[in-house]
Amino acid sequence: MEEKTLYIEPRQLHDEMLRLKNEQKMDFLESLTGMDWGVPDEKDAEGALRGLGVVYHLESTENGQRIVVKTSTLDREQPELPSVTDIWRGAEFPEREVYDFFGIRFVGHPDMRRLFLRNDWVGYPLRKDNDPQKENPLRMTNEETVDTTLEIKATQDGETTEERTVLFGDDEYVVNIGPQHPATHGVLRFRVSLEGENIHKIDVNCGYIHRGIEKMNESLTYPQTLALTDRLDYLGAMQNRHALCMCIEKAMGVEVSRRVQYIRTIMDELQRIDSHILFFSCLCQDLGATTAFLYGFRDREKVLDIFEETCGGRLILNYNTIGGVQADIHPNFVKRVKEFIPYMRHNLKEYHDIFTGNIIAQQRLKGIGVLSREDAISFGATGGTGRASGWACDVRKRMPYAAYNEVQFNEIVRTEGDCFARYMVRMNEIEESLHIIEQLIDNIPEGPYQEKMKPIIRVPEGSWYAAVEGSRGEFGVYLESRGDKTPYRLHYRATGLPLVGTVNTICRGAKIADLIAIGGTLDYVVPDIDR
Repeated sequence: MEEKTLYIEPRQLHDEMLRLKNEQKMDFLESLTGMDWGVPDEKDAEGALRGLGVVYHLESTENGQRIVVKTSTLDREQPELPSVTDIWRGAEFPEREVYDFFGIRFVGHPDMRRLFLRNDWVGYPLRKDNDPQKENPLRMTNEETVDTTLEIKATQDGETTEERTVLFGDDEYVVNIGPQHPATHGVLRFRVSLEGENIHKIDVNCGYIHRGIEKMNESLTYPQTLALTDRLDYLGAMQNRHALCMCIEKAMGVEVSRRVQYIRTIMDELQRIDSHILFFSCLCQDLGATTAFLYGFRDREKVLDIFEETCGGRLILNYNTIGGVQADIHPNFVKRVKEFIPYMRHNLKEYHDIFTGNIIAQQRLKGIGVLSREDAISFGATGGTGRASGWACDVRKRMPYAAYNEVQFNEIVRTEGDCFARYMVRMNEIEESLHIIEQLIDNIPEGPYQEKMKPIIRVPEGSWYAAVEGSRGEFGVYLESRGDKTPYRLHYRATGLPLVGTVNTICRGAKIADLIAIGGTLDYVVPDIDR
């Protein structure tokens, strides 16, 4: 579906965004991207934007309409824009990310702290005129934990005031879960305020393995940028790279062969099965079911063996390319995939026998960590998390791509919104992925596996967004080009950032042990958050 683009002046932004949500039902803030369009005497390809700003991608869950909103400010010394956190709760972390990297302060945001970088970091590294090496020598000291939040409020005369709030009082009992705790599924740190065993409040701390991938992309050619996507959500490597290739192909007007579309779809679904098996295994281990954990790892090896034979890799796959795939499928590929389908269907019954029906597992998962449908949409919590709360948010259905419009499959949606629903959605999705692969595997068309591309790829001036249904939600790519062989801006919509954004809301009142089950069923992968 074509997207309409609007430019809105900063002073009108909040009112217009509220109108778009209420009148045009734009209830899903799909993506929020910080931008530096250059100093005031420069202009972008559309001739309207300059300075520091934000690009918002909005969608209506009612009618599927999509709108892109752009806004900017020319003040580089004290850049300020209105916050939309009171309209979409999912804007809280992305706005903090934009402040962290561009220095834009959002008026009305309740917590203007850095999200990824150290609190003593000097400057804003995604600005085009920033020199991080000059301003930031290597620091070997421990970072001080900031216990105060900053809210910038607008006054009636158009000025702004700063209001500081203490995050945790002296009388609160605060414990760290992470960044080395195995059940945080990566180096993620939760600061948890407890009242006895009950969770009162959680402060999420990101950035422990932030690698600056979006900044690196600005000095890489388009084929070079592909290597970094496998290292975001490493359990959705195939899907991440698919999204980036799709976005670049869309920008260049390149249409890949039907053979490539089929291969990409099959590979994406194998990747989804791989990811969901690992989700099952790790959740079982988190809750103490070690036998089930071993069952999952046994079966995941089958998928990795299939990947390795065609791609040469098991985790970092490097398979999708601009215009096709790296190599044609291995002669054994079809045979091995067809053998895997009945094998996996049979073993899924073992999973349910050993874990799903277990009374301890049910008591740990049912009714725990409930996320309402309204909150799932407001936070932008897509994937199995959103569908477990009753939100039909599957990109494969909303915006079909590759060969998904040629296959029949059910979008698994439940209404309970609890840990058990999130678990069952993913278990049932394994069956649907097997069904999708079954429809395609004997019908892969003949044709080239790679379109002929120029040695140096230049993308025309303009901006594009493309998304795929990743293993844990919508993985989106926003690309802005100035016609060079390197991207002007390449931003990834992380699947995990909206998921950790929900943690403070759905964990309040739960037991400290429930945090482990809730985190396990949200199924975030930290390198995807810490880009």
